Amino acid sequence: MRVALTASLAALLAAPWARSAARPVDEIRSIRAVPAHVAGRFRNPAGFQQSASGQYFVFDRGAHVVYGLDAQQQSSWAIVHIGFEEGRIIDPTAFSVEPGGTFAVADAPNNRRRIQIFSPAGFRIGGFLLPGGAPMRIVFDNVAVSGIGALQYTGESILISQPDTGALITEYALSGAVKRQIGRLRPTGHEDDPDVHVALNSGIPLVDPAGGYYFVFQTGVPMMRKYDEAGDLVFERVIQGREIDDLVARLPTTWRRPSNGPGRAPSTRQDRGASTGPARAEDELPLVGPTVRSAAVDAKGSLWVAFVVPYIYVFDRDGDKIRTLQFRGAGIVSPNSMFFGRDGRLLVTPGLYELRP
Repeated sequence: MRVALTASLAALLAAPWARSAARPVDEIRSIRAVPAHVAGRFRNPAGFQQSASGQYFVFDRGAHVVYGLDAQQQSSWAIVHIGFEEGRIIDPTAFSVEPGGTFAVADAPNNRRRIQIFSPAGFRIGGFLLPGGAPMRIVFDNVAVSGIGALQYTGESILISQPDTGALITEYALSGAVKRQIGRLRPTGHEDDPDVHVALNSGIPLVDPAGGYYFVFQTGVPMMRKYDEAGDLVFERVIQGREIDDLVARLPTTWRRPSNGPGRAPSTRQDRGASTGPARAEDELPLVGPTVRSAAVDAKGSLWVAFVVPYIYVFDRDGDKIRTLQFRGAGIVSPNSMFFGRDGRLLVTPGLYELRP
């Protein structure tokens, strides 16, 4: 058996100073949502963002389409359509808008990782392919997500989680050239199984408007790191709280290679490939469930982290937890995306809600 936690990490979890005091759970109610006659057009909105001009964007992962919404949220129009060719998207996985209104979409045509950049009107203004395929490693809402799971587009560069390169964050120029890599992989106890080790180092890269970067680990033990503008580590925090104690306690500690005898299909691995013969253990990849659904940074540099259980923790710029929240729309909302738009309003999916933090 493999032990998922290293001795040093276990010590961090046990340290009294690492345990945040229990805080009351605040509730933030939505102040409005995209009207039903508009929202009904979308199949599976996985991103709801806004440019500085006030225009809204909806990333409909289920329909393979990016939509625009007017500032009053009374009409919508397709900006980018489904398709394999350049200027269209297929099997999209991530989406990010910069204040000027240009946006980036990560997709996977023919199982190749691709990033494309579009104008606010949907014209392709750049893009590139990443080397290698798009293996499935994370199961999100019972769907195995392949390719690039999270990206941050700044208008000048693109930050993505790419732990298979040996770094947490890879920053790309808009030409596709690697500008730099930030952050060492964390120890997981699964270094002898590179697929599991990489999956447990997947996460969400974020730009801090006040300077520097955050990285929130999306799988395994919840953790975050803060890096300065030069890419040097400022601090690392294990994220804890009574609201997520049961979630962390149930995290798996081992992944075994399944037996593929007659009538037995692997339930925790994803077949890599092209072979039509019987699946082999070494040809399969681990499918790891997330502990974190989404994360975002507000204008003050506070980090907001949403878990797979319906709670959101807010941390100040020193990494100290300052709020415990739940969002309410028609019911309690477990955000799969969060974005701070104009006037500091928080846009979340599912539900296409707008909240005033």
